[in-house]
Amino acid sequence: MSSRRILAMQQVINREPLESDRPAEKVSNYYGSDVFGKDAMREFLSEEAYESLQNSISHGTTIERKMADQIAACMKAWAQSKGVTHYTHWFQPLTGTTAEKHDGFFEPIEGGRAIERFSGNQLIQQEPDASSFPSGGIRNTFEARGYTAWDPTSPAFIWGGTLCIPTIFVSYTGEALDYKTPLLKSLHALDKAATDVCQYFDKNVTKVIATLGWEQEYFLIDSALYNIRYDLQQTGRTLFGHASAKGQQLEDHYWGSIPERVVAFMRDFEYECHLLGIPVRTRHNEVAPAQFECAPVYEEANLAVDHNQLLMDVMEKVAIRHKMRVLLHEKPFAGVNGSGKHNNWSLGTNTGKNLLSPGKTPKTNMQFLTFFVNTVKAVYEHADLLRASIASANNDHRLGANEAPPAIMSVFLGAQLSNVLDELEKAVHSGKMSPEEKTALKMSIGRIPDILMDNTDRNRTSPFAFTGNKFEFRAVGSSANCGWPMTVLNAIVAEQLIEFKKEVDALMEKNVEKDEAIFQILKKYITQSKKIRFEGNGYGDEWKAEAKKRGLSNIPTTPPALEAMIDKKSLHLFESMGILNHRELEARYEISLETYTKKIQIESRIIAEMVNNQIIPAALNYQKGLIESVKGMKDIMSAAEFKKYSESQMDLIKEISDRVTLIKNEAVLMTEERKKANNLDSAKKQANAYNEKVKAYFDSIRYNVDKLEAIVDDAQWPLPKYREMLYLR
Repeated sequence: MSSRRILAMQQVINREPLESDRPAEKVSNYYGSDVFGKDAMREFLSEEAYESLQNSISHGTTIERKMADQIAACMKAWAQSKGVTHYTHWFQPLTGTTAEKHDGFFEPIEGGRAIERFSGNQLIQQEPDASSFPSGGIRNTFEARGYTAWDPTSPAFIWGGTLCIPTIFVSYTGEALDYKTPLLKSLHALDKAATDVCQYFDKNVTKVIATLGWEQEYFLIDSALYNIRYDLQQTGRTLFGHASAKGQQLEDHYWGSIPERVVAFMRDFEYECHLLGIPVRTRHNEVAPAQFECAPVYEEANLAVDHNQLLMDVMEKVAIRHKMRVLLHEKPFAGVNGSGKHNNWSLGTNTGKNLLSPGKTPKTNMQFLTFFVNTVKAVYEHADLLRASIASANNDHRLGANEAPPAIMSVFLGAQLSNVLDELEKAVHSGKMSPEEKTALKMSIGRIPDILMDNTDRNRTSPFAFTGNKFEFRAVGSSANCGWPMTVLNAIVAEQLIEFKKEVDALMEKNVEKDEAIFQILKKYITQSKKIRFEGNGYGDEWKAEAKKRGLSNIPTTPPALEAMIDKKSLHLFESMGILNHRELEARYEISLETYTKKIQIESRIIAEMVNNQIIPAALNYQKGLIESVKGMKDIMSAAEFKKYSESQMDLIKEISDRVTLIKNEAVLMTEERKKANNLDSAKKQANAYNEKVKAYFDSIRYNVDKLEAIVDDAQWPLPKYREMLYLR
C-alpha cells in the first residue's frame, strides 16, 4: 500500500471505540433543555409576554416592539443562565445548508466598560451580508443588504454555545432568498384551503397543520480513510472505486447488530438531538454496508424541516468526535444502495384528527377520501414539478438505482385501496343516485378501515406511496433541504383543494346534495388521475414502457427536470397561492442550474487531478515493475521458455498501457468540453453542456480506473478501497 494508506489503515485497526458521553438517565429528564420552549418561556417570561408570544405562534399575530424587548431580555437571561455569550440568526439560504453570524450580547459603553444587552430589534431583525448567497440575479454582488426576520413558530435553541434564533432570509426588496419563507407561505395556503374543505364535514375544524416525519439515511466511514480520499472530501462521493467482493448481496447488514463504534456515535448524537428537542427515536442499520438510518416522531412541517437541517449539522460534528465522518451524499459508493430522506407527509387538524387516516363512520371516511383523492390528483397534475423539487446532481446518481425510486413520478396506493377507488369510480355517476346506490356506497365506504388497516404494503420502488395514514415521498435526497419538496407538495395540494371546493360548491348551487356533489367530483378526479397510479415494480424496464404509454414523464437528469419549475402551470400555481412570485421562482430555477453546473464542474476537475496525480502514476509504477520482471525473465530463460512464461505479464503490461491511454485521452477530452461549457452565455446552456458533454466522460474514465484497481498491486494503489471503507472496525 502507499505510505498514506498504510498509516490510515493502521489508525483504523488500532482505533478503540470512544465511550459515549450520553448520561445514564431517562431522556425525559433532559429532553428539550437547550430549547427556549414552553417550559422555559413560562419560567422566564411574564404572563403578558408569554401570551403575546403564544398568540403569535398559534395565530400569526404581530408582536409589539415593547413586548419584543421583554421577550428578548428574557431569552437572553435564559441563554446566559446556560453559559451562552453569543446569539445568531439561524437561517437556510439557497446553498442547501444553514447559515449563521454570531454576535456577542455585550455592548461597549463609556469609560471602557461594557453591558450585556439584547434588544427586541436584535431579536426580530438583522441585516446579514446577502451578496455572497445565491440569489439567481435578484441581488447584484455589490448590493449586500438582506434581512433575516425571526420565525417565532420555531423555538430558539442553544447549539455550540450560541443562542440560535430561527429566521427567514429575504432581500432588501423583499424577495425570498431561503427555503423557510416559501415553506411558511405554503403551510398557510394549505391551512386555509384544507380548513375550508373540512367545513363540509366538521365545523369544529379551524386549523389544518401539515405534519412531516423524515427518515434520514447516511453512511459512516473512519475519518483516517476519509482524509486520504480527495474525492470524498470535495464531493461527498467516491468518483472511483472497484466494487467489494462482498457488498450488500447477502442482505445481512439491514437491521443487523449495530457496530460498537456506531452505537457510541448514535448515543451521543441522539443525546445532542434530544437536548435540542429533536424527537429522534429510531435508529438501525440500513441495507448497504456502513449505511444507517435515524427517524424522529412526526412534527409540524416547519419545525420538522428546521430539526432535520439541525440534525445533519449535529451528526457531522458528533461523528468527528468519534473519529468518523458522516456521508450525506445520495450516492457515496457505486453499486450499493444510495441514501434518501423519505418525507412522510400528512394533515392534522386542531381537533386532533389525521385527515389521511380512515375513520369508522361513512362521514369520516368521506372526509378521508376527499383529502386522499385530492392529493393523488394534485400529484398527477404536477408530477413534473414534484420531480423538479427533488432534482440535483447528487440525486441523479440515486434515482432508479439500488432500491431508490425511479425518476418517473407515480403514486402507490396498495391493491386493496386501489380497488376501493375503482369501485367508487363505478358506483358514482353523473346522474342522481338512487337511495339504494347511496346506501350501498356509504356502506362500502364505512368498511374502508377494515380494508386499510395493516393491509397497505410499502412499495419501495414508488417515489410517492400511501402507507396507511400518510404519503411517503421517497424520492427526496438525503442531503437535500426537505423544505423545498414540502413547499411544492403543500402548494399543489392547496391548489387542488381550492379547485375541489369550487367544483363542489358549483354543484351544490345547482341543488345537488352535498354528499352527492362530493362523490361526483371525487369520481371525476379518480378517473382523471388514474394514470399516475402504479402498483407494480418501478425498477423494471416494463414500467418505463408503460409510463411512456400513459404519457408520464421520465426525466432522469436534473437540467431538463428543472424546466418544470418555470412552466406556465408552475408560475401560476406559486403566484396564485401567494408563495413565490415570477421573479423569485425564475431565480430559484437559475440557482438550481448554477448549483448543478458547479457540482459537475468540481467533480470533473477532481477526476482529472486524481487521474493525473494518483491513478496513472500508480499504474505506471506497477507496470514498470512488470517490465523489469519480464526483462529479468528474458535474461535467464531460453527463447521458448520466455515466450511461454512471459505471456501473462505481457498481457498485463499491454492492458495497463491501453487503460492508461484511454483514461488520459478521455480526461483531456473531458477538460476540453468543460472549457467549452464554461464559455457558454447562460446558466441553462452551461448546465445542459455539463450534463450532456462533460459528465458523459465520467463513467468511461471510472470504468477503466476501476479495472486498473483490480489488477494493480494492492501495495501500490493509493486510494482506500471499498472493502476497507465499507466495513467499520
